[in-house]
Amino acid sequence: LDSTEAVDDKGRELLRALNEDIKELLERSEDGQSDDSLLERMRETVAYFENTHPAFTSVLSNLLTTLNNAGI
Repeated sequence: LDSTEAVDDKGRELLRALNEDIKELLERSEDGQSDDSLLERMRETVAYFENTHPAFTSVLSNLLTTLNNAGI
C-alpha cells in the first residue's frame, strides 16, 4: 500500500464506500449475515483499479479472497 501512487477522485470514492461497507459488514458478521452486494462492489473496485493502479489490484484482490473465505 505504501508504494501505491496517488489515487484519483473516483478511486478515492470507491475506496471510501468500500471502507464503510466493510465496517458495516464486520458489525453485522456476528449475526452470521452475508452481504452479496459488498462482494459485488469489491469486484467492481478491483476491476477499476486493474486499469488505474495495477499493483494495488493485488491488495484488493487478496482482501476480497480473504473476506470470501471467511464467509463474509
